[in-house]
Amino acid sequence: GYFDLYSKGGKLRRLYIPKKLKIECIAWLKEIDRTSGFLFLNAKEERITTRGISQQLKNYAQKYKIDLKVVYPHSFRHLYAKNFLEKYNDIALLADLMGHESIETTRIYLRKTATEQQQLVDKIITW
Repeated sequence: GYFDLYSKGGKLRRLYIPKKLKIECIAWLKEIDRTSGFLFLNAKEERITTRGISQQLKNYAQKYKIDLKVVYPHSFRHLYAKNFLEKYNDIALLADLMGHESIETTRIYLRKTATEQQQLVDKIITW
């Protein structure tokens, strides 16, 4: 399944999702009797803002003692990109899926964290 949505700059983007998730979303929307508008709303029945999502993530990070510096909405995009590349090793397809016009933009997601770099060095140098 997929959703068509407008991204930064007003560009139309197709966001592919697992078919099972699409079926569950449609069932949930029927259950709550929502036929149009935004998918997720806040407690005031208004669309959830980026800032609202960020705040919720920070609240959960604090609750579960996760480093606040690594929990933000865009971190899910980074995690998706890293997991995709580890599994499929196809940067061109990943660039398409992420809506990047250039593979160079996608390369940003390939950077290793300091911890990952240290782990790689520790694996390579064993003396």
